[in-house]
Amino acid sequence: ALRRLGVDVDPLDPDAGIFERLRMGGYDRVFIMLHGRGGEDGRMQGALETLGLPYTGSGVLGSALGMDKYRCKLVWQGAGLPTANFVPLRKDGDLPLAAALGFPLMIKPAHEGSSIGMARVEDEEQLARAWGKALGYDRLVIAERWISGPEFTCAILGNEALPLIRLETPRLFYDYQAKYFANDTRYLCPCGLTSQEELDLQSLSLAAFETVGARGWGRVDLMLDHEGTPYLLEVNTVPGMTDHSLVPMAARARGLGFDELVWRILETSLE
Repeated sequence: ALRRLGVDVDPLDPDAGIFERLRMGGYDRVFIMLHGRGGEDGRMQGALETLGLPYTGSGVLGSALGMDKYRCKLVWQGAGLPTANFVPLRKDGDLPLAAALGFPLMIKPAHEGSSIGMARVEDEEQLARAWGKALGYDRLVIAERWISGPEFTCAILGNEALPLIRLETPRLFYDYQAKYFANDTRYLCPCGLTSQEELDLQSLSLAAFETVGARGWGRVDLMLDHEGTPYLLEVNTVPGMTDHSLVPMAARARGLGFDELVWRILETSLE
């Protein structure tokens, strides 16, 4: 898309020599398309600031908080934004605190994405097993009260919340399989809410995005419970950008083609 737009662009896949190549390459700015730890969590952003290279999307703080589900939820909680009750699980002795939230629970590594290491648990035995498995991915695990209801995602572009997408899967939750392999995952846009309900969730998503210091572009995931109460799940500061990913899907619903979306994201590096 960048080449179609006439941009002189080099793809750089990070390795041990990435910073020297960036330093010596004569580049004006960086379009970040790195997902997960090391690329989306503030480390690459901090390195680029040290090199004096402008880059797309969120800065160090917004990236770090977006990648850290535990501290992101603490910030939302402190700002009075709705998110499901949760506890950190650092040691065996924390498991009763999770059980006290009430089953079922969602167990998740605090710094992973793509639903890696996540599990729904129904009792203390499953809780202990899921915690042990999640520890294989991360030093910090969180237990979160299970929310039964529809899941939505809200793409953010600049200061605008794009049309919501409703995610539906016959699986227990929107897990790794549902995200990347299943043929029965459904993405609904329009999302099926009334105009006012969608506006309310868009406003909440913008507030959640700004509260953690995210900027430029990204995605906020949230759910409604059976009473229609919203709960924020997480922020993605470098979401997927294939032509069938969620942000391009929302952009199309807004009337933005893929190339125009890419150009708008590139413009965030000017800020």
